Parts: sequence; C-alpha cells; structure tokens
Amino acid sequence: MGIYKKTFENRSGKSLSALLELPVDRHPHSFAIFAHCFTCTKNLTAVRSISSALASRGFGVLSFDFTGLGESEGDFAEENFSSSVSDLICAAEFLKDNYDAPSIVIGHSLGGAAGLLAASQLDSVKAVVTIGSPSSATHVRRLFQEDIEQVLEAGQAEVSIGGRPFLIKRQFVEDLEKHSLREAIGKMRKAFLFFHSPQDRIVGIENAAELYDAASHPKSFISLDGADHLLSNKKDARYVGDTIGSWASRYIEIPGERSISTPNDVAAFLGTDERFTTQIKVGRHRLTADEPEDFGGNDFGPSPYGLVASGLAACTAMTLRMYAERKKWDLREITVHVSHARSHIEDCQNCDSANGKIDKFTRELELVGELDNDQKRRLLEIADKCPVHKTLESNARIENSLKN
Repeated sequence: MGIYKKTFENRSGKSLSALLELPVDRHPHSFAIFAHCFTCTKNLTAVRSISSALASRGFGVLSFDFTGLGESEGDFAEENFSSSVSDLICAAEFLKDNYDAPSIVIGHSLGGAAGLLAASQLDSVKAVVTIGSPSSATHVRRLFQEDIEQVLEAGQAEVSIGGRPFLIKRQFVEDLEKHSLREAIGKMRKAFLFFHSPQDRIVGIENAAELYDAASHPKSFISLDGADHLLSNKKDARYVGDTIGSWASRYIEIPGERSISTPNDVAAFLGTDERFTTQIKVGRHRLTADEPEDFGGNDFGPSPYGLVASGLAACTAMTLRMYAERKKWDLREITVHVSHARSHIEDCQNCDSANGKIDKFTRELELVGELDNDQKRRLLEIADKCPVHKTLESNARIENSLKN
C-alpha cells in the first residue's frame, strides 16, 4: 500500500488534510493517530519517520494538520486547545467510519497534551504515547510569556513560537486554563509510554516526570538522550517508532503470523480471509506472494512468476560470483535484470492454442569491475550454467499427492 492523502471534516465543517500510512505487505492489524507538535505539520520529518516505522510493523497511522495549520482549512487564530482535542476526536471517528477505530494515540509536544485529553474520551484507545510533551496545557503560555500581557489587554498579539509567528487571541489563553492533564491522566485506565529528551530546551524533562507520576500502571518512560525537541535526527525518530511498535504489542491484540510447519523445503499457506495473499515458508525464512491489484490481489508481495524470475536472477548472480572468484577476476558488483513474458513459439503451426506459447525470460547482466571483453563474454556464457536456468530449460517433473 503506502501513503495516501485523505481529508475529513472537523466539528465546524472545515476540511482537515491528512496522510494515512499503511503497511506495504499486509492489512493493518490496528490503527494509530499521530498528533503533531504545536508549530509543526503532518509533514514534519519526525512524524513521517515514526509513521513509517510503525507501518513497517503492521500499523496504519493517520496524521493530520490541525485546523488552520499546514494544508487544513480554517484560521488558527480563531482556534484554541479545545478545538485541537476536538480535531483528534474527529480523526478517530474518520478512522472508525472508514477503516477501524484507533487503538493508539501518539502525540508530540503540545500534540501530546491534546492526545492525552482526546484519549480520555476514546474507548477504543488502549495505549497513549507522548513525545516531549508538557505536563500542563498552560505550559504553552511560557513560550510567549513576554507577550501574554498584550494578548490579555489588547485581545490578541502576534507571538513567535519555535521561530514561527502566530496570531494568538485571548480566548486561546483562557481556554488553556480549563484543562488539567494530570487529572485526566489519573482517571484513565490505559497503557502509557512517555518519551522525553534530557536535552529538550523547549519542554523540560521534568514534564515527563510529572506525567509519569500522574499516570496509573501500566506506564513506561524512555529517555531520548541526545535528541532535540523536534527529533530532527531521523535515527531518533525511527527509534521512537520501532519502540512504540514493540511496546504496544503488550497492550494491543496483534494477531500473530500463522505458524507454517512442513518437512519439505517450501510450504505456502493461503487462508480464507485472503484471495491471493499467500504466506510462504522457505526453511527458516518467511515470504509473502500476491497478485497485482489490477488482477484482484493486494500487491503485498511479488507474484508467483515474479518469485520464479527472482530465483533466476539471484542464482545467476551467485553463479557468476563463484566463477569469478575461482578465476580470481576483478568482478566487484553484479546486477541481473530479468523480465518474464509468454511469447509465440517461432514458426508454430497453431499459435492460438495454449501449446503455441512459451515462457520467455529475458536476462541482462550489469557487471562492474576491471574486466576485459573476453572475460565479459565468458561470464555471459557462464550465466547459462546457473542451476535455476538449467531447471527452467529442463523437463522437470511435478508429482502431486494429498496430505493427510
């Protein structure tokens, strides 16, 4: 699958821009909502890196721009903290109506504070994750403390948060006073995971300690030593995503992969829930085969013929490597390009019949190294000695039986 652009409406009918990241090799086993930081959008590198890590573990992740930010409609100056919480509730409803209700809420910075309050209103959410989040919604006031008097006296003021200008109105500041994060956390019976960096200069790590103290068990804290507030280093963000994926498996029902047992070299299993998506066990390795979407499949893996062509390409590369090493030739890199098609047999008498076509594999070698023309020609000949090549050209026999 991949990343898809989506839109949904907030309570005021404004269209909010979202990205839904889905696993590329399976149906998502559960869904998460990601709430970005106050000065960010869904396109922040950290948001995308964490979402990608979770998708690789089978999660579907919805991230979106809050009202008036990024590509979403609305005027941010007319919104407040409560409206951000409401946006998250709408995001959860969108998932429930179109896919499945979210099991996890993940929030970064003030998005984490909003995520905590939204999670308290969502029964489907079993786990809550915050990253560099304040322990109080009023923490954001400290970010523009020098302008607070102007906001309260004049009714509004342009403030700078994270180097970006925002128009803040009195109702935004007053709304922050209405919310008690620690009280909301204390009432929730969900699993909590708090990430925070000791070097966070925007939201101090003491906030994570206060959130942790307010939460009931099960709860966990992980220090992001060396990371900045925005998780600018992709390695930090990827670590967060991978860790969430592992941690959540203790609190969310994640169906395990079917155990395939066989005394043979290979076994393939196709269940009742899938049309073509097939799980394959090759020794201790697991693969997925499928058909393209235009053929009715999910495209979660290569087609059976794609696997055959892959076997030919891999075997060819290995054969060339062994030959070059034996000859002590300077063959550093090998790329084998293979395509498959069914073509008419030359001079066939009945080209409309099934017997009138033959499988054709086209193979092209890309060789890197200090090789002369004679060596390259010899390697081209050796490609035909590949065992898989010989199998494909031979009259192999296939015997069938029913297993009791």
